[in-house]
Amino acid sequence: MDDGATLIARLQAELGEDAVITDAAGLDGFIEDFRRRFKSGALCVAKPKSTAEVAAVVRLCAAAGVPILPQGGNTSLCAGAVPAAGRAMPVIVNLMRMRAIRRVDAQNGSMEVEAGCVLKAVQDAAAAVQRLYPVSLGAEGSCQIGGTLSTNAGGTSVLRYGNTRDNVLGLEVVLADGTIWNGLRALRKDNTGIDLKQLFIGAEGTLGIVTAVTLKLHPLPTHHALAWFAPTDPAAALQILGMFQAECGSRLSAYELMNRRQLDLVIEHVPGRRYPLEGKHAWHVLVELADTRGSASMAEQLQQTLERAAEAGLLADATLATSDAQRAAFWEVRHSVTEANMKAGVGLTTDCAVPVSAVPQFIDEATRAVRELVPDVDIVIVGHMGDGNVHFIPLFTFDAWHALANPAEMGARMRRQVNDVAHRLGGTFSAEHGVGQTGLAEMAHYKSDAELALMRTIKQALDPRNLLNPGRLLP
Repeated sequence: MDDGATLIARLQAELGEDAVITDAAGLDGFIEDFRRRFKSGALCVAKPKSTAEVAAVVRLCAAAGVPILPQGGNTSLCAGAVPAAGRAMPVIVNLMRMRAIRRVDAQNGSMEVEAGCVLKAVQDAAAAVQRLYPVSLGAEGSCQIGGTLSTNAGGTSVLRYGNTRDNVLGLEVVLADGTIWNGLRALRKDNTGIDLKQLFIGAEGTLGIVTAVTLKLHPLPTHHALAWFAPTDPAAALQILGMFQAECGSRLSAYELMNRRQLDLVIEHVPGRRYPLEGKHAWHVLVELADTRGSASMAEQLQQTLERAAEAGLLADATLATSDAQRAAFWEVRHSVTEANMKAGVGLTTDCAVPVSAVPQFIDEATRAVRELVPDVDIVIVGHMGDGNVHFIPLFTFDAWHALANPAEMGARMRRQVNDVAHRLGGTFSAEHGVGQTGLAEMAHYKSDAELALMRTIKQALDPRNLLNPGRLLP
């Protein structure tokens, strides 16, 4: 293995000195996760500006035997994009300088972009040609496309459009030896063997570095109808979801659930947020319909469905957004949950998914399970109910957390209790956040030997020296 100074000098010669960060102050923003729970050292941060430069960085690191950590916007919730403690210091390869939108083909419904593009910029570029890139999440103003692919990000539109992997047509990837694989096809149908791009989506940078992607675009909805309502409980919310699916079909774009405690935290900790409804309600749902036409008929569908739900005793109150500003305000409440929870205390965020029909049972059983450990623990719930993904979050004040005899042990026990419930119901411990570092024990616990062996076989074939993002995804 070369010494670090030699590798840094070679990287600077390849990329330019300004594209290689080595000083402690400059490294800080890259070696710590955004929730400030994980931090470890890196040899340097390399910022290539092209696929050829990424390949050159990989070849130099491979020759030196130095680990490579691909990084996007560093918004991972499972420490997947920062160095792992106790391991050799990696070279962080951040793609922030690779932000070109190479090609937009509105007629084909596709867009080719570099991996460093911020998600919001991609959404805006699609909208400029009356198309929609539908992946939407709270971090969309800072997360990068390459990161969303590497984690198979979900978000608030999965109900209608699917996860990230459902919206990718092709990839360009730098492999562990510096080889560039160009699979930037823009086809809906290609039956010529194994769909190689799917190997890299959700692999968290352990098999290759995604440098560019061909995304699938959809017709841009120009009309929306949105309501905020208070179901009597999660079981009622599930029944109302079925009513909307039967009545509105593909117009149903979002169905987001949260409990009263989550809403209270948003109002308390994020300036400018307001309660959508009068009165104190235990449960809340944001529901949205979207289409390319027919805003009046959508609003009527929305109102009539809610009225039938009220007549059936399934909801206590509801309000429809009557303007674009009010619609945006409702969505701001929903997208503020992470910020609010970070300010409120230490949240033991879980990322479970269960069959949609099992969501109420999951919430009930998970609540009982964690309160067997701490009877008065605060519970915050927010989830994409339409696709079965529920973020069940035991929340401690900062003082209560630090007062625990062993906070790390308590966190692991509580998460395991919640994940066990999901597993019993046919679910998973990670629906959209990925595995990263924090989910390694869960991978080892819940995945079968056969499944882990298959994953390791693929890893060994593509990265036999384990240089790409070691210490995450695979236990």
